[in-house]
Amino acid sequence: MAIRNWSLNWGGRELTVEVGRFALNTNASCTVRYGDTVILATATISKKVRAGLDFFPLMVNFEEKLYAAGKIKGSRFIKREGRPTDEAILSGRLVDRSIRPLFDQAIRNDVQVILTALSYDIENDPQVPALIAASIALSISDIPWNGPIAGARMGKINGEWKFNPGVTERIAGEADIIVAGTPEKLIMVEAGTKEIPDSEVVVAMKQGAKEMAPMVDFIKKIVKEMGKTKIDIKTNGGETGEKILEVEKEIRAFVASHVDDWMFDNIKPGKQERVAMVEKFSKAIEAMLAAKEGLDETIPVIVLGRVKTYVEEFISARILKNEQRLDGRKLSDIRPLTIDVGLLPRTHGTGCFQRGDTQVLSVVTLGAPGDVQTIDTMEEDGTKRYMHHYSDTPATYGETGPLRGPGNRAIGHGALAERALEPVLPDENSFPYAMRVVSEVFGSNGSSSMASTCASTLALMDAGVPIKKPVAGIAMGLASGENGKFKILTDLQDIEDGPGGMDFKITGTRDGVTAIQMDTKTAGLSWEIVEETFKQSLAARLKILDAMNAVLPVPRAELSKYAPRIETIMINPDKIRDVIGPGGKMINKIIAECGVQIDIEDSGRVCVTSTDPVGMQKAMQWVKDLTHEITAGELYDGTVVRLEDFGAFVQVLPGQDGLVHVSEIAWDRTNKPSDVLKLGDKVKVVVKEIDGMGRVNLSMKQLLPKPAGYVDRPAFERPPRSGGGGFRGGRRP
Repeated sequence: MAIRNWSLNWGGRELTVEVGRFALNTNASCTVRYGDTVILATATISKKVRAGLDFFPLMVNFEEKLYAAGKIKGSRFIKREGRPTDEAILSGRLVDRSIRPLFDQAIRNDVQVILTALSYDIENDPQVPALIAASIALSISDIPWNGPIAGARMGKINGEWKFNPGVTERIAGEADIIVAGTPEKLIMVEAGTKEIPDSEVVVAMKQGAKEMAPMVDFIKKIVKEMGKTKIDIKTNGGETGEKILEVEKEIRAFVASHVDDWMFDNIKPGKQERVAMVEKFSKAIEAMLAAKEGLDETIPVIVLGRVKTYVEEFISARILKNEQRLDGRKLSDIRPLTIDVGLLPRTHGTGCFQRGDTQVLSVVTLGAPGDVQTIDTMEEDGTKRYMHHYSDTPATYGETGPLRGPGNRAIGHGALAERALEPVLPDENSFPYAMRVVSEVFGSNGSSSMASTCASTLALMDAGVPIKKPVAGIAMGLASGENGKFKILTDLQDIEDGPGGMDFKITGTRDGVTAIQMDTKTAGLSWEIVEETFKQSLAARLKILDAMNAVLPVPRAELSKYAPRIETIMINPDKIRDVIGPGGKMINKIIAECGVQIDIEDSGRVCVTSTDPVGMQKAMQWVKDLTHEITAGELYDGTVVRLEDFGAFVQVLPGQDGLVHVSEIAWDRTNKPSDVLKLGDKVKVVVKEIDGMGRVNLSMKQLLPKPAGYVDRPAFERPPRSGGGGFRGGRRP
C-alpha cells in the first residue's frame, strides 16, 4: 500500500493522518499526529463467529509506551511495560464508549481496536488523537461501523472556555470535558469540573460538539478517497442470517403477548422479582425452541442469550407509551434511600449508602504525607494524595465466580467517584493527610459508581475530613423510539438499561457539577435530550443531598481516635540535612525511638505523623532542637562532651555544641577545665555570642552570683582553635 497523508489545522495546531506505513495486515490502520503526540490505531475483525455469546465482542486497548515520553521504567528489575496502568485503562474505556454504539450489536465476530502511543509531547494529551485515530481506522476499514465520529476537549481556563487546551492549561483549569460524536448527536461525555453550574456545562459541551464538525468532514474526505467496502456480515455466516431473524420475529411476538400478564401484572420493586420474570421468559422460549424441528443447534444458544434484550425492548416501549416503570416509580422518582455512617469500630470513617438494591459501604483511611501514591506513567510523574478504589465480587451481583482483582469496569467506576470528590477536598496545607477510600459494593443494581460517590462523601465527613461541600451523584436513563420520542428516567436500574437507552451519570454539589460520565445505546443523543437530562438530574441530586444532610450535615469536628495525627513545623531548608543526618542516620533514629513517621519537603515543611501523642511530642521537640538556630542570651541545660586545656565543649542541642572558655567556667580562676568538670556533666550555660565564624560561645559563670569585691581581669585574647567549636549549622565533629 502506498503511504498517504492528510492534514488539518484544528484548534490552532496541525493534525496529520498517515495511512500505509504501519500494521498493514489489519483490516485498517492509521497514525494520527497532533503536535508531537502520535497514536497508531489498528482495527481488526475475526473471520469466525463466536457462537453462544449474548453480547457484541468488542475489545478496545490503549497501549501506553514509556518510550513515547522518553522514559525507562523506574523498577530496577523490570523495565518492560507491565499490566496497563489505570490511566491507560481509562483511555481505552473512553474510546470504547465512543465507538461501541455505532456497531450492530448483533455482531458476534470479535472486533479489536488497539491504540498505541508511539510518541507523547507532554502538551497534547493522547486521548483525543486516540479517539480520532480509532474513528478513522474503523471508517476506512471493511468492518461494519456507522461512523465517522470525532472527539473534542473543552477546558475552562481563567474563567474562559477553550477548545483543546494543552495539558498544562488543563491541569490548572476549572473544568475538563471530553465529548464524542457529531455536532448534532452526542455519544460520549467524560468530565471533571470544579462546581460548574449545570447549564454552563451543557453550553460548553455544545461548543465542543461544534468544534468536531471540521474533523468529521475531514474523516469523510479520507474515507471517500480510500475507504473499503464494508463486509456484509450475513454473507459471512454471521448470526443475523435469515433463519435467526425469522426465529427472533416469532420470539418477539411471544414476549409481546405476555407484556401485561408477565411483565406488568404487578409491581416488581426488587431485583429478584425482575430476574425471576426474565427467567420465566427464558424457560418458555427455551421450550418453544426445543419443539422446533430441524433448527440449527447454534440458534437456541444465540436466541436464549438475547432474552433479556427482547424483554428490555418492551419495557422501554411501555415507558414511552404510558410512562410506566416496572417497579411502579414515576419517571423522576429515586428508589428508597438508606443512609448510615460510623458503622465500623476501628476504621477512620465509614459511610453506607443504599438506593434500592444498590448498596455501597465506603471506608476512609487517613495516612501520613509519605503514604501518597507515586505516579509514574507515560503521561505523568508525581504523587496522588487522594485515592478512591472500587471493589466488587461476584456476590455483588448474586453470582459465583473466581476473584481476579479489579477489572476495567471497577477501575473506571473508582476513577469516576475519585474525580467527583476531588474538587471539594481540603488543600494539602490545611489538611496534609494522604486519603484512601475503598468502596465495597455489596449490591449492584443500577449505578454503583454514583452510590460510591455518595457513600464516600459520607465516609470522608464521618472521618472528620473537612471537605468543602457534600457531593452526590445520580444515573439518568433513557427510553427512546425511532420516531424521535423519548422519556428521561431518573435513577436508572437493571432492566431499564436496554436498546435505545443511555447511562448518563452526573455528580455535583448544590452549586454545580463535579464529574460526568455518559455512554449510550443509541446512535447519539440530541441536545434536547441532554438539556432535559441535566435539569431532571439536578432535582434528583438535590433530593439525595437533602437525605445525606439529614444523617450527617457537616464533617465531624474531631478525627477518629484511631486515626493518626499530623503536626507540622517549618524549618530553614538549610537545616534539612541536620534532621536527616549522614545516610539518614538521624531521621531513622528519631523514627525508631519515637514511633513516628517523618516527611520532609524541600520547602522546609516537616510533617510528623503518629497515633502516640507522647512519641509525637518527643519527635517534634527533637526536630525543633536539631534545627533551632542558637542566638545570644539563650539559656540551656547542656552536657559536657569534650574537654580541652582552653575550655569545655558543651552540647546544648542535639548535634549542636558550644565552647565554654576556661575563663567562663567560674568567677574564680580555673587552671584547667578538667579541674572542675568531667565528661557527661550536666551544666547550665548561657549563649554569650555567635562569633564571626558562626561558632557558639557559652558561659557558665554568668549564671552564677559574682563574688563580693570581684575585679574584672583584662580581656583574654583567645588563640585560634581548630574544629569542634560550634560552627553555624551546629554539627559537632
